[in-house]
Amino acid sequence: MSEQRPTLAVIAAEAGVSQATVSKVINGRSDVAPSTRERIESLLRSHNYLHPGKQGRARRSGLVDLIIGGLDSAWAVEILRGVEAECAQRSVGTVVSLVPPGEATPSSWAALPVLHHSDGVILVTASVTQAQRAQVEQAGVALVVIDPIDLPGNGVPSVGATNWAGGLAATEHLLELGHRRIATIGGRKEMLCSQARIDGYRAALERAGIEVDRDLIRFGDFQHEGGFRRARELLALPEPPTAVFAGSDQQAMGVYEAARQGGLNIPQDLSVVGFDDLPMCEWLSPPLTTVRQPLEEMGRVAARTLFQLLDGQPLVSPRMELSTELKIRLSTAPPRPRP
Repeated sequence: MSEQRPTLAVIAAEAGVSQATVSKVINGRSDVAPSTRERIESLLRSHNYLHPGKQGRARRSGLVDLIIGGLDSAWAVEILRGVEAECAQRSVGTVVSLVPPGEATPSSWAALPVLHHSDGVILVTASVTQAQRAQVEQAGVALVVIDPIDLPGNGVPSVGATNWAGGLAATEHLLELGHRRIATIGGRKEMLCSQARIDGYRAALERAGIEVDRDLIRFGDFQHEGGFRRARELLALPEPPTAVFAGSDQQAMGVYEAARQGGLNIPQDLSVVGFDDLPMCEWLSPPLTTVRQPLEEMGRVAARTLFQLLDGQPLVSPRMELSTELKIRLSTAPPRPRP
């Protein structure tokens, strides 16, 4: 347990090659000259970096990096819980690195796995650039993304939920109650999950023969304040909505506060549906109707996928989507008849 490995930079310097070349040898890549490969493997063995007798296969460090934009929400904690639980079953440690939103640049996070000597990276809610993929590959670690902002491409595995189906189910529930003026508050426009939820909302309205009103579609940030601000705008419209589908539970809580300040009762005056099914939803007043996405299981699946990559096992699909489920509670009801 006290055994420590040198960094790739140390081995690269001793071999007189780049860190990328050392990484290629560790990962068994064939595009390295035989003499260079032999020199690097000899150094790796002498530093106890490779399993004895197994050329080109790195020793496992027993660490996985979870890189996330913050732990200030129950959403992030549920993801962490799933990753940590799956890693613990394999006696693998989880190193949590917090990267401020908007700063997930190659220089801000790609070096972290090298510093920790980790086996792989699970990146949460971020956009993966070509430069980031290249740096992670050079570090000799595997990469899986949870809820990517956009499709990571180039075979990078990602784990998400059936966001479109969730948006559809939430809106259809409100339509079945009799609502016709239904608003939605998404996350940031560029986020894949936000776009999918709003597309599901649009599809439900179109199926019901209701024209989509652009004034009723707003974009927040998935946080309380974003939901509060957008809800106040919606409730100030000449013809305000009778129901709001919020793209996250936290935004739904912001809608609750906007309704309270506006003298409205939920669900008598305004029905509200969230998305996530965070643990506190049942304890709100009234308990929140929401679309459950299995956050803890998403973390577990991401970790399992990472271990599959590390073990050289083929993936069924690079994109995995877990099923969502509508949880009906007391924040939704038929709209009041107009006077």
